[in-house]
Amino acid sequence: MHPSSSAPVPPALRRRVPRVADLAPLMQFKKPEISAAARLRRANTVWDLRDMAKRRTPTAPFDYTDGAAEAEISLRRAREAFLDLEFRPGILRNVQTVSTVTPILGKDSALPFGIAPTGFTRMMQSEGEYAGSQAAAAAGIPYTLSTMGTASIEDVAEAAPNGRNWFQLYLWTDRDRSMELIARAAAAGNDTLMVTVDTAVAGARLRDVRNGMTIPPALTLKTVLDASYRPAWWFNFLTHEPLSFASLSRYSGTVADLINSMFDPTLTFEDLDWLRSVWKGNLVVKGIQTLDDAKKAVDHGADGIILSNHGGRQLDRAPIPLHLLPRVAAELKGKTDIILDTGIMSGGDVVAALALGADFTLIGRAYLYGLMAGGRKGVDRTIEILGRETARTMQLLGVNRIEDLTPDHVRLLGDATADLREVAVTP
Repeated sequence: MHPSSSAPVPPALRRRVPRVADLAPLMQFKKPEISAAARLRRANTVWDLRDMAKRRTPTAPFDYTDGAAEAEISLRRAREAFLDLEFRPGILRNVQTVSTVTPILGKDSALPFGIAPTGFTRMMQSEGEYAGSQAAAAAGIPYTLSTMGTASIEDVAEAAPNGRNWFQLYLWTDRDRSMELIARAAAAGNDTLMVTVDTAVAGARLRDVRNGMTIPPALTLKTVLDASYRPAWWFNFLTHEPLSFASLSRYSGTVADLINSMFDPTLTFEDLDWLRSVWKGNLVVKGIQTLDDAKKAVDHGADGIILSNHGGRQLDRAPIPLHLLPRVAAELKGKTDIILDTGIMSGGDVVAALALGADFTLIGRAYLYGLMAGGRKGVDRTIEILGRETARTMQLLGVNRIEDLTPDHVRLLGDATADLREVAVTP
C-alpha cells in the first residue's frame, strides 16, 4: 500500500451534497446584449472589428478597404514585419502612470497616431468622413481628408470645427484645380498639407476590378444579392446623399480611371518647390520608400515625410516602411518629422514604430474597419483599442513617455537585423 493512502483527507476535499446557498452565487446568468454598443464593446482588437466589418459590409466596399495591389505581397509583408520583431522590456520601473501625448508638426496629439486619408469612405459606411473627423477631434488626434474623400473640405471643417484637420492632395496636371483645393484647405483651417507622391499611375487593385468597384456603385445582380445580406448597409446607402468624390466636382467613375485621367505622371521634386511656395502651413510628403528620396524631400522643403507604400495598394513588392525606418531615422531624426503608415493593426505596432525612430504613425484600414463595424461609435472603439494597447505596451516595456522609447526596446528579426547593425556602426 502507498504510504500516503492512510493519511487523513483534508476537510476541503471531502465530498458532500451541494447546498442551494452554495449554488446561488454561481448562477449569475448575464442578460443578453444585442445592441450595437454591446457588440462593439465585445471587440477587443482591431481584428475583431475587421470580422464585424466583413459581416456588415458588402463585398465590394469591404474588399476596397481590405485589399491591395496585384498579389497583395506588399501588404502582407508590412504586417509580417510588425509580427517579426521582438520587444525588449525594462523591468522594475515605476509605470503607474504613462503619457501618450506626442508632438507632431508643431502641436501635441493626445495619442501617437492619427487617421490617414482614405477614399470612398462613405461607401464603407454612410457616416464616412464625418465619423472619422469627429472621432479624431474627440480623441485629440489629427484627421486627414483625402482628395478622393466623399465629404468636402468645408463639410469636414463644419462637422469637426475643433478638430485638427489635415488635407491630403494629389497633384493634378491642371495646376489651377490643385491651387483651388489648396486655397480651400487653407480657408477651412487645415494646418497641414499632405501631398501623396506614389500614384503616378493607378496600382492594379484586382479585388476592385473583379468586384466592379465604382462610385456610385454599379447595381448588378451580383452586387444586389451580395448586399441583400446586409440590410443596414443598404438602408443607410439608399437614405443618404448619393456618393461622389466631394472635392472633385462630383466626379463619377472608378478610382483607376480617375488617377490615370487626372493625376500627373510627370511630377518631379521641383513640383515640391512650387507647393512649398504656395502653401504656408506644414508640408508633408507621403509615399517615401527610399532613404535617398526621404533626404531629397526634406531638401525641397518638406516639414515631414511619411514612410509608406500606400498600404500596399500601388506597387506590389514595394519596400517595407518599418524596415526602411531605422535608416531614415539615423539620417533625418530631428531634421524633419518622420511618420509611418502601412500595416499598423495594434498599439504594439504603433509603439514598435516609435521605438525604431518614427515621430508619429497613421492608421487607415484599422479606422475603416471600425467605421464599417459601427459608424462613429466603431471609430471611437478603434481609437480606444489602439490607445489602450499603446499605453499597456509602454508600461510593459517600462517606459512612461513616448520620448522614452528607443531602438533598444525593439529588435527586428530576420534579415532586417542586418539593417539595424549597419545603422549601429555607422559613424
